Amino acid sequence: MVSTRNCHRFLEEYSEFMPDTISHFEGRYLSLREIDDWEFVTRPNSTAVVGILAITPENEVILVEQFRRPVQARVLEMCAGLVGDEPEFAGQSLAETARRELLEETGYTSESITPLLSSPTSAGMTDEITHLFFAENATKSGPGGGVGAEDITTHLVPFSDLASFLKTSQRNGLLIDFKIHAALAALNLM
Repeated sequence: MVSTRNCHRFLEEYSEFMPDTISHFEGRYLSLREIDDWEFVTRPNSTAVVGILAITPENEVILVEQFRRPVQARVLEMCAGLVGDEPEFAGQSLAETARRELLEETGYTSESITPLLSSPTSAGMTDEITHLFFAENATKSGPGGGVGAEDITTHLVPFSDLASFLKTSQRNGLLIDFKIHAALAALNLM
């Protein structure tokens, strides 16, 4: 899998051939950079993102819903999280991060975490790479709901009802994260 860490290593190794990077802003969670008049953001505290499409033994898809400040709306998503975003998680693998995020956000665990695909999150805006995983036979083993200020609602949706659930949720004002569709498409191709 391609990772942001590998991209950063490449940029460091071949920096003499790369245009100069201008740093416009350094925040706690985001940095604004510019290369050749193109502005983009990076995450100084993370190397990548994982997303987990998890399914229970009863064939229910586990989705999460939470308010997202940048879009000022509630968003229906797969469980997801940043890789290496806290010092205690430095060096954690993508699969380990996927397992941790699944437990933190939903209270579910899975022995089977399979990589689905890796892709730029928004290649025109950020250097972030998102890695999607499939978690089979996820079982409840904790409270979930997120950590800190996270306010996460977990939805268990029968796989056979997923399309109508997504449409109804959107009609009811929720934004639907495209990574749900990307993971389902990747799963269908496996």
